[in-house]
Amino acid sequence: MNVEVERKFVCDPDIQKKLKDIGAVCIGQRRFQDQYFDSPDFDLTLKDFWLRCREGCWELKCPVPKKTAAIQKDSQAEGLCSRYREITSLPEIKAELTRVMADEKRERDRGVAECDTLDDWLKEMSLGCFAKYTTERCSFSLEEEGEEGAVGVDLDQADFGYCVGEIEILVPDGGDIQAALRRIEKTADKLGLCGDKRVQGKMDVYLQRHSPDHYTKLLAAHIL
Repeated sequence: MNVEVERKFVCDPDIQKKLKDIGAVCIGQRRFQDQYFDSPDFDLTLKDFWLRCREGCWELKCPVPKKTAAIQKDSQAEGLCSRYREITSLPEIKAELTRVMADEKRERDRGVAECDTLDDWLKEMSLGCFAKYTTERCSFSLEEEGEEGAVGVDLDQADFGYCVGEIEILVPDGGDIQAALRRIEKTADKLGLCGDKRVQGKMDVYLQRHSPDHYTKLLAAHIL
């Protein structure tokens, strides 16, 4: 199980050239569709849990408590990066969802958009699709001397007209997240990224445009 440490950034027209200039290598392009699920009352996302199906593969992103992240409050990366534990085993996902939603009142057939298909276990937990979009992604890998593992950089173009970049490192559960934050900050400096405000992700913009009530609730809960 890994923790995804990620910083989003605004893509400028020269970003691919900048990536190549610092030694990043393009490792491929792909197109995929994401579907996100929650209860009618948004019991998952209002706790910062994100259930996603990407081309038939399930993933649950779970928030990482700061006390286990060991992040220094004065680090610039603290405010610019997100940290989620990723669960990709479907049995483990179901077990975690059961735990998270155990004390929540779940109502069926109210306020959630329909997707093309719903598995029985989703229906049993009253989970429906609240977001669906397609992304064109170009991925880069940056190897650094003296560092274990590569820094990943993805350039995403969503089908609803939003483009965003992501600098990402996967850290084994219990690993050194602070070291990952330093490497991400170093990569951002090499790319000339500036600004002290977190850049909106695809989900932020999608909800603003297509589900403003949900977006407002997430802002009020300090999730987005």
